[in-house]
Amino acid sequence: MSQALARSPQTDPLRAPLAGVRIADFTIHAAGPFCTHLLSQLGAECIKIESATRPDAFRKPHAVYGRMSAATFDQVSANKLSVRLNLKQPEAVTLAKRIVALSEVAAESFRPGVMARLGLSFDALREAKPDLVLLSLSSCGQSGPDSHFAGYAPLFGAWGGLGWMSGYSDGPPVEMRHVMDHAAGVHAALATLAALNQRRRTGQAQHVDLAAREVASAMIGDALVLASLGITPERPGNADLAMAPHGVYPTAQPDRWLTLAVRDDTEWRALAHTLGQGEGGERYATAALRREHRANLDQDLTQWLKTCDAEVTAQRLQQAGICAHVSWTMQDVASDPHLQARGAVTPVQAPDIAPRLAVGAPARFSGSDQVGIRRLTPALGQDEDYVFGQLLGLSTAQRADLEAREVIL
Repeated sequence: MSQALARSPQTDPLRAPLAGVRIADFTIHAAGPFCTHLLSQLGAECIKIESATRPDAFRKPHAVYGRMSAATFDQVSANKLSVRLNLKQPEAVTLAKRIVALSEVAAESFRPGVMARLGLSFDALREAKPDLVLLSLSSCGQSGPDSHFAGYAPLFGAWGGLGWMSGYSDGPPVEMRHVMDHAAGVHAALATLAALNQRRRTGQAQHVDLAAREVASAMIGDALVLASLGITPERPGNADLAMAPHGVYPTAQPDRWLTLAVRDDTEWRALAHTLGQGEGGERYATAALRREHRANLDQDLTQWLKTCDAEVTAQRLQQAGICAHVSWTMQDVASDPHLQARGAVTPVQAPDIAPRLAVGAPARFSGSDQVGIRRLTPALGQDEDYVFGQLLGLSTAQRADLEAREVIL
């Protein structure tokens, strides 16, 4: 176990899967912080190293991201500890290395070269922690002709081809935004766990180089195979190569859409019968006919459903063995008693801030009740008594001096 983890200001995490793992977190924005947030929900102690001079974009109001409050900071930073270090100061870099020396993992999401210019390259950090796992999550990776490019979520999808393959065949590509940051973060968390496992087997340091752009490319599936054969794939919209109908359809209620998929002829007959369209469904009796006449099928299904209640129809179709559900709004998700019962959405509250929901851990582990959000998003520098005082052993006078010289800032 890492030094002093049992005295962490967090709720006792000893029964969590990643208990004993400490992360020095240099990540910013969304993708990198979401990775370390996932690991923190599994029990890792995550120390976010930041500065008042350049606060994380998610810690402050940010018009570019379409929000004038920092509520979504909870989605990537709850559970974490926060300390201030002005990494432009050599003494702050030294303190950062001391935190890394007490950690199993360091994570960063700057452009390639930034950590080296700060004096925190992989080689420099290995001097402090010889068996360190360093995660570097960037737009295009640490090497290659495009490695210098900056990027954010829509660009990841655009570069990786996922944006081009999303949308309808007669429309433009669909910009990929929030999902790409989180997809990259999930891949980064998995890669970090793999590197930790390798280190346990070999005792060797590992530098994980993950490109968000390549995460998008890994998600486009058969389209990349077709392109390699000289065939230009089309945007499928909601269509599926094998299943028809397969889509989202309007109902009697405004903006209450029904999502459904029919896998075989038996399910199609059940759907037509449930909707009172037995004879009308005969012209689409086989999967081949439904695929061939997909456009007409969608038009007819739209007509059949336009007078239907979304929830009632979804329940009836489910009882008939058909994959169907209302396309939920965020209000539906936030108020879902099932998600609340499992802790998949968790209320968080800070002083002078109204309660709000954050996304909890989607996995459960037998024998562990310490998975998920255990504490609120930290205020800037909130945990310096623990990190600088207990872990690094700095006295009150030393810390006051470092603050006066803007090393801690």
